[in-house]
Amino acid sequence: MAFTLGPKARAAGVGLKVFDETGSTNADAMAYARAGGRTPCWFVTTMQTAGRGRRNRVWVAPRGNLASSVFESFNVTPAVAATLGFAAGVALEKALREVSVEAAMRSPNSAANDYRLKWPNDILAGGSKLVGMNLEAETLPDGRLAVVVGMGTNVVAAPEGLPTAVTCLSQLGVSASAEDVFAALSDSWHEMRGIWDDGRGFAKIRDLWLDRAAGLGQTVSIRSGSSVVSGIFDTIDETGCMVLITSDRRRIPIAAGDVYFGDAASAKAAD
Repeated sequence: MAFTLGPKARAAGVGLKVFDETGSTNADAMAYARAGGRTPCWFVTTMQTAGRGRRNRVWVAPRGNLASSVFESFNVTPAVAATLGFAAGVALEKALREVSVEAAMRSPNSAANDYRLKWPNDILAGGSKLVGMNLEAETLPDGRLAVVVGMGTNVVAAPEGLPTAVTCLSQLGVSASAEDVFAALSDSWHEMRGIWDDGRGFAKIRDLWLDRAAGLGQTVSIRSGSSVVSGIFDTIDETGCMVLITSDRRRIPIAAGDVYFGDAASAKAAD
């Protein structure tokens, strides 16, 4: 089965570059931008050997999983571009729901699942990581910002040796391929990127993201380096920061860090 764009993305003239195998679709997308590419374009493979996730962590996609990156360019600041990651999360969660429903219609043995967005850029299923996302940006010679959003979806296998629980669609009972997920994703991305509208529509994306958020209203702990802060996950603000309410009722915006569900002990236990 070949990778194809969904009908909405195809009609919009979005580009598509497919690799049988590649080191990193994010690197491929940024190389395209540096070489003068300006048309929005997807870079996809079912075999990625040198991918990098958030905080430069290794993200290897074995054969059959989906490694996908989309290139866009914007006349926005890096801070505004950073909020595009939330649009990506909403888009991929929607695509996964659609694919799961379609698979269940094709096969009574295929299961539907509840997918949740984990701040800032993961998707969970049953509490285990299913998708990792990574956003990179670079200023182009014309002053616009090249933005590459990488999305790695575990379709047939889950990586081993990670500090957190991971899963894949096949383990969840979803009978779908990387090509199925990508076709749905390319269309849902086109929709959510339009709603985001160069940052002007982030308030709507924010609402959609919060509707699907994991741990909202619950105790979470954020670890950044050796520092851990815990509190109730109240919301995300207009810049995408997670807002915690601490035990002394302070509201603390968190710009970056690793999220653990539960109190500080849960974060320290992950050392």
